[in-house]
Amino acid sequence: MLKLKVPEMSCGHCASTIEKAVKSIDPAARVVIDLGSSTVAVNSTAEESAIREVIKSAGYDNQKLAA
Repeated sequence: MLKLKVPEMSCGHCASTIEKAVKSIDPAARVVIDLGSSTVAVNSTAEESAIREVIKSAGYDNQKLAA
């Protein structure tokens, strides 16, 4: 499970955009978003770097959190 801090994520639209971005590279990914803490947890077979890059490409900087 990859946990990311996404500081600019502040609303449902942001969350939807991020979830769609992740699912564009892994349709079976499980994406859990917590708007209160601006975190995204991803369970996916995709590479961490690909997940982080697709979220960044969607317009959201992100930092990996300790597991």
